[in-house]
Amino acid sequence: MTSPTTDTSTRQANSAMARLRGTMPYLIALMLFGFGMFALYRLLAPVDIHALAAQIQSTPWQVIFMALLASLAGYLCLAGYDWSALHHIGKPLPLPVVLSGGFLAYAFGNTIGLTAVSGAAVRWRLYSGLGLDGYDIAAVSTFTAIAFGVAVTLVGLAALAIHPAALVSVLPLSTASVRLLAIAAILVVVLPLIWASLTRRQLRIGRFTLNAPSPVMLVVQWLISLGDIAFSALTLYLLLPAGSPDFMTFLPVFAAATMAGVLSHVPGGVGVFETIIIAALPATAGIDQIAAALLLYRLLYYLVPFAMALILLSLFEAWRALGGSTRHARLDRLFAATEPAFRAVEPAAPLLLAIMVFGSGMWMSLSALLPPVTQAAEAAEAFFPLAFIEGSALLASALGALLVVLSLGLVRRSLGAFWLTIATMLAGAVVTLLQQTETEQAVTLLIGVAILWPFRKAFHLRSMLTHSAMTPGWIALLLAGILSVGFVLFFAHKSTPYAHELWWQFATDANAPRALRSGLLISLLVGAASLLLLLRAPRFRPKPPDRATLTAAARIARASEDVDAGFVLTGDKTVMLSDDGKAFVMFGVSGASWLALGGPVGASEAAEEIAFTFIDAARRSGARPVFYQVGPEAVPLMLDLGMTLHKMGEKAVVDLTRFSLQGPSRKKLRTAHARAGRDGLTLQLALPPHSPALLAELRAISDIWLSAKKSREKGFSVGRFDADWLNHWPLALVRCDGRLVAFANLLTNGERKVGSIDLMRHSGDAPAGTMEFLFTELMLQLKAQGFTRFSLGMAPLSGLSFERSRRMWDRFGNLIYRHGGAFYNFEGLRAFKAKFDPDWVPHYLATPSGMPPLLPLADAARLIAAA
Repeated sequence: MTSPTTDTSTRQANSAMARLRGTMPYLIALMLFGFGMFALYRLLAPVDIHALAAQIQSTPWQVIFMALLASLAGYLCLAGYDWSALHHIGKPLPLPVVLSGGFLAYAFGNTIGLTAVSGAAVRWRLYSGLGLDGYDIAAVSTFTAIAFGVAVTLVGLAALAIHPAALVSVLPLSTASVRLLAIAAILVVVLPLIWASLTRRQLRIGRFTLNAPSPVMLVVQWLISLGDIAFSALTLYLLLPAGSPDFMTFLPVFAAATMAGVLSHVPGGVGVFETIIIAALPATAGIDQIAAALLLYRLLYYLVPFAMALILLSLFEAWRALGGSTRHARLDRLFAATEPAFRAVEPAAPLLLAIMVFGSGMWMSLSALLPPVTQAAEAAEAFFPLAFIEGSALLASALGALLVVLSLGLVRRSLGAFWLTIATMLAGAVVTLLQQTETEQAVTLLIGVAILWPFRKAFHLRSMLTHSAMTPGWIALLLAGILSVGFVLFFAHKSTPYAHELWWQFATDANAPRALRSGLLISLLVGAASLLLLLRAPRFRPKPPDRATLTAAARIARASEDVDAGFVLTGDKTVMLSDDGKAFVMFGVSGASWLALGGPVGASEAAEEIAFTFIDAARRSGARPVFYQVGPEAVPLMLDLGMTLHKMGEKAVVDLTRFSLQGPSRKKLRTAHARAGRDGLTLQLALPPHSPALLAELRAISDIWLSAKKSREKGFSVGRFDADWLNHWPLALVRCDGRLVAFANLLTNGERKVGSIDLMRHSGDAPAGTMEFLFTELMLQLKAQGFTRFSLGMAPLSGLSFERSRRMWDRFGNLIYRHGGAFYNFEGLRAFKAKFDPDWVPHYLATPSGMPPLLPLADAARLIAAA
């Protein structure tokens, strides 16, 4: 027998391992970023910051313009991936929507990093609203990922086969061996793909089955992929110095660096990409000139499209605020045609704006570390008093660090963080204008304020500025920011020998001491703020709800369209209310999981707030946050929360407006209903409160039913026979010749438009077909009362298709569904509900991990059985 102490230790160990697995990708990405920064610092050792700045300033504007055009052409090709993927699965969509949605997804995803994840979230919101289901969207995401991976590999190998000397400096092989290996690798990739395309057969790779595109689509996709890689490589190639290799020699280097950056999961591949490019290109090209080209490439290929997409999103938000009408008819038509794409990205606006503010803060902070690199800046230092120069540098550092911290509050939609960010950016613009050294930075900050302003209604939460913001991803981002500060500090002032006296040197030309003090201030402010957030004590402890909490939750549940929200009244779950009392999450604690029943209930803004708060409270307690039986309406929010969806089954929902017993398809149902009437069955709806005598009679039937099923009362996701619980709801009473033989309690919402069944129990001598009669007659009576929908409940594990999703959980769940009849009649339950011709609505388990959710389901099973 296991002791309670051992169980607790095991749960704590499992919880620690789960947290470690969740943070491991961020630790690896941070480690790769650190290695990239170190390698980059070593490679840039001969480079002088003044020479680097002079090289950037001397780049002809014609070259910059051509590079920008190449960058935009590359993004157009990126958007073409989705166009070809939609045609491949046979579900094409309007071209303006696809191109605009693709541009926004890639412009944001390429800069933020983890493009597949952010792109998948945008695709879900965009394409689900246009009629595609989850499997179709997954197929589009898979197609684009494979197309890019195959294309970048083939382009790099083809260029390497033509110019094998490109990577000889980093590979211990001869040019002949490199060419031979490249050709062999191309054939290994291309021949199976062509064969599968011509024969229209499936291509199996491990446990995955891929349907190859048709020959025509294969050629089209090849051209799109070739354009994507060629234009993105051309963007950098145009910026490289004159001594660089020719374009075909440069292409495999670029392809290898791009793939390494993608695999590192570092945002934009920063550090990793640059290290490979500098190491592979010949030193005769000039490292300072290569570094200048890389900085301009980052600006033109990543930051400019990101800024353009943000500006377009901000203009769309302003256009919506004006009622979708302006004085410019062309602009109205443009936004009207692309509205689905912008609406799909709109929920991610707080995250995108937070990234913009984070970047602005880093720019302000890093600028304070750099010595003056222009004549205007040097003149300003000579003109202004020393106290002003020193004070403005420290003030700029402090404002930049403040923006970094405030970005954590923006991602949580904090109202206070929004207004403080506006004030800080305006103050930063004033400081930089007074310095007369960074006019571009002041203009950029003012543009940032203009971008933020149309989204002011999206920041509505009045909780703490950065409440629950310190997720592993943001911690990694802050640490990467501090590493960047150190990199810039040591790179810009590497020619200055370190001495303790530097900290106390104050002079107009003492740039290194000023940078040391600014760097220390930035690190201290960001570090202290982060430590304060991390050390905040948990503010929520699970406990049974009191009467006031239940009353508030009941009011919210009655206003909800989801009748299952009424399960909050069972009293066996903890209830977490939002600060404004307009939304709640009901959950139970089992094992290492905090399991919320359904999604958050209530007004959308408050529901989003309480969902974040629930996840934060669970993680602070070392638990696994889980949402159990989440409907499709909550899927976008779950994706915003970073949760992974696992299909649990399908809920059968009958449209009562078209339900009847008429027609050939309802012959069996009509016959069974008529037979039950002849057997003397009748149904009566009894409204609460219910008399003690009736409840006592129902208790006897319930005890007989539980004894016959060799079962006992359950909880969490179902009700139990309890007088308080039953007195909340109408009861459907089935009598046979006046004798009570079956009953069910009917869950309804406040508008009495939607109904659902909870408990369904009958006596041992109830006639055959009693429960079918109960459902049929109840739906007919509810339809007569004006109800529009009726839920028959879940069909567990129904609708899981491994052939479409290729997910291990779907294979496992489908196997249980088909062969688990010995302990639960999965197929029989679905067949019974299918008699009523319902719509099958998918429901999901939302977990923090993409692994099969066996542990959360085991915790849920214990919680349900614990009643």
